[in-house]
Formats: sequence, C-alpha cells, structure tokens
Amino acid sequence: MMRIIEGKRYNTETAEKIVDWSNSYPPGDFKRCAESLYRTKKGNWFLAGEGGPMSKYAEPVGDMTGGGSGIIPLTDQDALQWLEDKEFVDEIEAYFSESIDDA
Repeated sequence: MMRIIEGKRYNTETAEKIVDWSNSYPPGDFKRCAESLYRTKKGNWFLAGEGGPMSKYAEPVGDMTGGGSGIIPLTDQDALQWLEDKEFVDEIEAYFSESIDDA
C-alpha cells in the first residue's frame, strides 16, 4: 500500500515493518481492525491498516459505510503511545529505549 500525505510518500513495500496487531475480530466482522506499524528509511512512523465499517478505517459507500484501508502518519510520540497501548514491550525497548525510565 502506498499513499502520499502532505507531500510525503508512505510505502509499505519500502518501509520496515515493526509489528502487526489485530483486535482479533474475525474477517467480515464490522468492528474488525488490523494494523501494522512501519518506519520509513528516513525514520518516519506510520500505521497501515484495514477494518470493517465500524472501524477507524471505515469508508463511505453511497449512503452507507463499508470497510476500508489506509495509512496514518505518526509522530515519534504517537508511535510510542501506540506500542504502549498494544503492549509491545520488546519493540518499545528496541526503538524507544531513551524514552524509558525505571520506576
């Protein structure tokens, strides 16, 4: 998948895939959502995802809503927060170790 957003190209074929996540709803479920976190060669983060008509990837289809897909650019802080929310501890340690303090 490739999109150009605000003059920047985000391409899943050339970026490094960091991790995959899914909410575990089965294919065809309206709430299904699956995302992959990527990092470009220049160090920019983005999500590539897909989901059903009740997910954040929903798209208008006539006067209804259908499933869709898309790319969402992320800041470093957004990427870290996404990893924390999804509990990807190893990836946080690998890419954001300077942001972690011991409790």
